This record gives sequence, C-alpha cells and structure tokens, in this order.
Amino acid sequence: MLKNDISYSGDNTELSEGVLHGLDSLNPQALTTTSQNSPSEWHMLCSELREEPHNPDGWNRLVDLAENAGDTEQIRESYKLLLETYPNTSSAQIANLNHFLRLGLFQFAEDLFKKYLKASPSVDLWKLYLSYVRRFNTTPNTCDAVIKAYEFALNHIGQDKDSGDVWNDYIQFVKGVKTTTPWEESQKTDTLRKVYHRAVQIPLENVEKLWYELEAFEINLNKIAATKILSGLSASYVRARTVLRQLQHHQRPLFPPPAQSSSARPLHYLPPTPTFNPAERALVGAWKTYFKWEESNPLGFEDKDRSTLISRIQGVYRKAVICMRYYSEIWYMAFVWTNSVGKEEDAISILKAGMKANPTSFLLHFAYAEQTEARGDLNDVIMTFDKLLDRLRIDLEALEARVNPANSSFSSDGSGHTVPANTPPPTTTGLSEARTPLNKPFLVTQSADQKPTEAEELAERRIEYGLVWIMYIRFVQRAQGIKAFRQKFAKARRDHWTPWEVYESAALMEYHCTKEDGVGVAARIFQKGLESFGDEIRFVLRYLEFLIHVNDDINARALFERVVITFPSERARPLWARWAQYEYQYGDLAAAQKLEKRIAKVYPSDPPIKRFAQRHAYLGTDAIAARDLGLAMVIRQSTALNLSGSSVPLQKQTGALLPLSSHSHIPSSQLSTSSKRCLSPNYKCFEGSAQSSDSGPPAKRARPMSSQPPRDRDRNRWAGPPSRIRFGGAAAWERERERVPLPIGRERGGGDENSPPLPSALSWFVGQLPSASSFDGPIFHVDNIMMMFQNAIIPSAASGATPPPPPLAGPSRGAGHPLPDNSPYQGPGGRGGFGY
Repeated sequence: MLKNDISYSGDNTELSEGVLHGLDSLNPQALTTTSQNSPSEWHMLCSELREEPHNPDGWNRLVDLAENAGDTEQIRESYKLLLETYPNTSSAQIANLNHFLRLGLFQFAEDLFKKYLKASPSVDLWKLYLSYVRRFNTTPNTCDAVIKAYEFALNHIGQDKDSGDVWNDYIQFVKGVKTTTPWEESQKTDTLRKVYHRAVQIPLENVEKLWYELEAFEINLNKIAATKILSGLSASYVRARTVLRQLQHHQRPLFPPPAQSSSARPLHYLPPTPTFNPAERALVGAWKTYFKWEESNPLGFEDKDRSTLISRIQGVYRKAVICMRYYSEIWYMAFVWTNSVGKEEDAISILKAGMKANPTSFLLHFAYAEQTEARGDLNDVIMTFDKLLDRLRIDLEALEARVNPANSSFSSDGSGHTVPANTPPPTTTGLSEARTPLNKPFLVTQSADQKPTEAEELAERRIEYGLVWIMYIRFVQRAQGIKAFRQKFAKARRDHWTPWEVYESAALMEYHCTKEDGVGVAARIFQKGLESFGDEIRFVLRYLEFLIHVNDDINARALFERVVITFPSERARPLWARWAQYEYQYGDLAAAQKLEKRIAKVYPSDPPIKRFAQRHAYLGTDAIAARDLGLAMVIRQSTALNLSGSSVPLQKQTGALLPLSSHSHIPSSQLSTSSKRCLSPNYKCFEGSAQSSDSGPPAKRARPMSSQPPRDRDRNRWAGPPSRIRFGGAAAWERERERVPLPIGRERGGGDENSPPLPSALSWFVGQLPSASSFDGPIFHVDNIMMMFQNAIIPSAASGATPPPPPLAGPSRGAGHPLPDNSPYQGPGGRGGFGY
C-alpha cells in the first residue's frame, strides 16, 4: 500500500485525500453489531454513560471492554463518545489514532489528525503526528516536507518544556540529511544553527544537553567564531535554564500522577466534576499563580517577539481548560486574557466551549451574553438566556423530585428563605429566649433517609434561577425598551419557579425607568407579587420599604396593618421594627406612644427602656445607652485597665453597672472604627430593624448573640473607646446595651486575683483587638492552614526561584468566606476581574 506525500503551506498542513475509502469493504464484519441477543455489558454501560456522562471510571471501563473484545466498531464508538464528553484528552486521542494506524486505515487516521491537532497543546499527540509524517516521507525528495512538518509542529508546541525531544529529533533529522554540493551543505549548516539557537533560548527539559551540543557544533565549525556566537547566546541560555527551574516548580502541583490501572492499558486521565474541597481550591490557586507568572513574561520577550509570547501563554491556557474542564473560573480567565491580546474571535470561542462544558455556569453565560450584546447580536443573547434557564429548570425539577415529590409549591421559613411548602417550621422561641438567629437557615428534616440540606439547596437554587431572570429582563429593558421588558417579565411571571426577587427587580426597574407613572406601575407589580409571596417576610419588607421611600404613607400604613397580623410575632419583628422606626422619626407623639403600647402587648418580655431609647436614637447614636446607662464610662475604664495591665476584674470595679445587664458579652457595635471590619458584601437578607435610615433597601436584621461557654467568652477582646456609641437599630439595641466587657487577665473558671498581670505593651495590644463576636471576615480553619504549610515547597534562600504558589485552602461551602488565595479571579495579571 502506497501513501501519497503530505504537502504543506506555511503553518497550514493539508493532509492528502483519497488514500483508502470504504472501511466496510476492508473489514465488514467488524463494523456490524456484535450481538443480536441480550445487551452486553458494553451496551449497558454505554447507555448509562449517555445518561450520566461525568463518570471517569465508567469511561475507562467502557474503553477496556471494547479493547478487550477487539470489536472495531465498539472501539471506535467508545472513543468517539468519550472525546465528545472530554474533548482534547490527548491520551484518548492517541489511543484512537493508534487503533486506526494499526489496522492500516490511514485515511481515517488523517481525518482524526485534522480534527485533533487544530487545538491540541499535547506534545505527545504532535510527536505521533511527526512520526506518521516521517513514516511516509523517507526519500531525499521529501526531506523538505518533513522539515516543514517539524516547523509546523514547533510553531504550536515548541515553547512547551516537554517539547525538548521534538527539538532534538528535528536536529537529528537535519543532521542526517545527505548533501551532494557545498551549497546544500551550507544550507544544512545554517538550518542546524538556527534550530539550535532557537532551542537553547527556551526552557526545555533538555536545554543543557542542547547547549553542550551547540558548543561542540560551533567549535567544530570555527573555534574563533564560536566564542563570539556563544557569548551572544549565553545570557539567553542562562535565563532559559533559570526559568526552567521556576517552571518546574509552578507546574509540579498542576498535573496529578497517573492512576494505577488494573489492565495492561494505562488509564486515561479524565477531569472530575469539582467539589471545591480544600485540595481542589489549592489546585485552582496553583493554576492562577502559574498564569500570572507566565503573563509576567519571565523569559523577557521583546515587542518584536510578542507573537511568540502570546503563543506560549495561549498554550498554557489550552492545557488549563483541558485539565480543569469543569471549573468556570479557569475558562473565564482564558477568555479575559485572550480578549485582552486582541483575539476577540478566539475569546468568543473559548466562552462557547466553556458553556458547552459547563451548561449551568452563571459566570460563563453572563460573560458571553455581555460580549455578544456589545457586538450587537441581540438574538444570540436571548438564546443564551433561554438556554441557561431551560437547563437550570431541568436541574430544579430533578432536585424537587428528590426533596418534595408530592408538592411543588413553596413557602417561606422564619428567615424569609423560600422552602418547600410541606417543610415543617423551625422551632424557635425568639430573640429574648433561645437567642437563636431568625435569619439563620435551618435544616429541614422530611424523612429518615432525606438529606437535610437538599431542601435548603432547592430554595437557594430557585433564588439563583431568579437571578438569571433578573439579568434577562435587565438586558431586554436596556436593549429593546420598556415594552419588550414588560413582555419578558410577563413570561417570567408565568414560570412557577420565579422567586419574589424577580418581582421586586421588575418593580424597581419600572420605578426608575418609567418617567410617567413609574410609582404606580411599580406598586402594582409589588401588589401582584404579594398575591403569591404574601408569606415571604423579606418581600413584604421590601414592599413596605418601597412605599416609605416614595412617601406613600397611606398605602404603607395599610400594607403594614394588613400583613403584620398574618405572621407569628417572632417572624413579624422586622415589620414592627421598621414601622416603629418610621413612626418615631416622622409621626406625631401620640401615634408613637400608641404604637409602643401595641408592641408591648406583642412582645411583653421587651423592657420599656429599650423602646423608649429607640425613639431617641438617630443614625446609630444612642446617648441614653452611652451616658445614662454608663456604657461610655465602661469603655473608658476598660481601656484604662488594658493600658495599665491591671488584672483586677472589671466586674469588681464597675459593680454598680452589672445589674443593668443580663449578658456579659462585649458590644460589637462599640468597636473602634479603625479596628472593625467592613461588613461582608455577601449579606443578602435585609431586615428593617438594622437600619436607621428610612430610605433605600431594608437593612438586614442584626443576629442575636448565642450564649457561649465561659471558655469562649474569655477570648472576647475589644478595641477601646470609639468616638461615639453606635447601635445597629431597634432590634439590636437591647442586646448591644446589655453586654459588659470582660477583663483580659481572667483565668478560665475563676481565680481572677491570682492571675499574673500582662506586660503593658502586650496588654495595650490585646486591648486594641475587637471582640470575637464582631468578626465577620474570612474564617481560617486550622486544618486547612496546616495542610497549606504541609504542602508548601519552600526554596532555599540562596536559590533564585520565585516564591512558591500559595495553595488555596479554605472552609467548605457554607462554612464562611474562602481564604484570600481562593478569592475570585481578578483578571490576568491583575487586570479587571469580577467578584462573587
């Protein structure tokens, strides 16, 4: 069997056509169905993987079954399906190609080469391609074709540190070319010199070996000229060798070792779906550190070599999206960088591939929608949102079938979170009794075998589904106008998965974008939403806040009176607090006193002084608590004790104040503004009792402090006197004023007088620390920090390597904020970025 030559044109390889056609004629029996009887294990596993494709072990088992059976059609179908789920998996591509090459089906192999090589960064795949080219180009007349094939390959993977063997094979091939004239020998020498000079400036694994070969090559030609040539290259070679060590350090944690295989065939590495555990977050952090290092241009490419730098970084991102296929952040980083270097079409292609791999990714779909909207392709944006909504709806319905198969309606829990309607209410006795935060999501137990978090997840997924609708109608309003926006919102209203947030967003959009009757239309949308979400305390609060904001006191009062009686007293606290705040600030005295009496009947355990102080506070300044109840004096005395290092218990020095408090917690609201953190932007539950202003969105109700054992309370420290006493609002006032600072030197379990005093400097420093109860920043888990130190690779001080990439370790989902190293991507090289 003869093979036609392969022709080349620049960087484009045109593989020959018409070599072998008719696979059926060569092996007709192999392509028929192997069994007419009951389905084999291969057929059953194939059906399972079509339904649940994200199963790396299942795919490896499927390929093993096909290979062991020797069925050509099954092998072909197995690799086809595998590569549809995991594109650009080089080991599977190579195995598939070898299967056709062994059978001599070169035309099919060529078709696969055309398909695979286009976007593959795999050095091994390109090696197979080059061996294939050399196999059919062995005559002197075809040397130029082989050289062009090497150039074509090196233009794609020549910057990869693992491509040293390709460079070496290229050099050996050029050395083996026979020449017949002095001119041909001169051309051969020039080609060798150029290849050597290019190779020794790249951080290849064998760069030192290639440098020694270059030295011998130049000295053998001309010892005097060799000194000048090598001295001009030595700086680039030394940099390449140094960068190689740094590169090895960065790439070491990126590629997992191959798993042990039970068969003779090695297992294909197929990326698993992420669980975002500490190890996976550390892996993401290592990739991000590597990206930034590559973008910093460690090889020092000049502007004239910018295309080489771009090609190098492009290969890095191609590898990343293959290994980290199901991490949307990696795809987004590749998109941002590609777009930043002017490759807009390639950037769009990256987003499309990322959305195919992650069909429920909010990040990638929102990014693609914005990019296509900027290009003016509005129909594509609409299709993107519709496709995302359809996929999320499928997931919601599947999750609902597990959580609540009998009833798909939803209601609200005590915190305002949407949960399935048959979910039992939380057991709580309110703020003053159980000290349980009402806005803390509770665990739902429906049956003995039901996961308690699935109902919460369903409610959270529904809110996220509503976010897509909000982004959708926002796009329609700005791109197509208010009429199209109303039509799209009407469609959203017909979707039973639409949460109340979509109603509020649409109402506020009408208010701000409609100049004529924006208030009236917005109020009607709120009223319509009240029919479906009247038991959602947060929605009612937002509606009440809106009416107060637009100064519609009549409807605001009517709404309050109508809905406050529909909620249990503890769930209605935010409503009472927000309306009381409005009456205290803008109503007359008789109305305020009348409302106070009503509140006293609903909450008889609340002290009268609390409600009185609420009427005389403004913007968090509570002079009654600070002056009349002596908390300002307590702060000054505590600061003096901290600075002096005295171990005398504060309770004994301020004994007259102790009867005023029922708790010994330190008031978090009294922290110095210089030492207290800003509130986390991740709060999404707003309650009216925590904001003293009567305009804007309702503020989140401050959580009550749960009682702590003495061991934990002893750790509470605080910061010294602020400029003035501030409290979060009506609902938070009582527990803020009822806390008294604890002495620093108190021993656990008593024995205050015998405690040794702290040094003055240390005592002053501890006194500046805020209380533990005021902390709302990232939560550092000791196990994760220890794992980070355990896995860290610390180079010696004498080495010139860059600092090791910090592994990302952080709490699991729902345990707090991630560690700083796992913060959202800020854009390649720190450019732009986003936050979630």
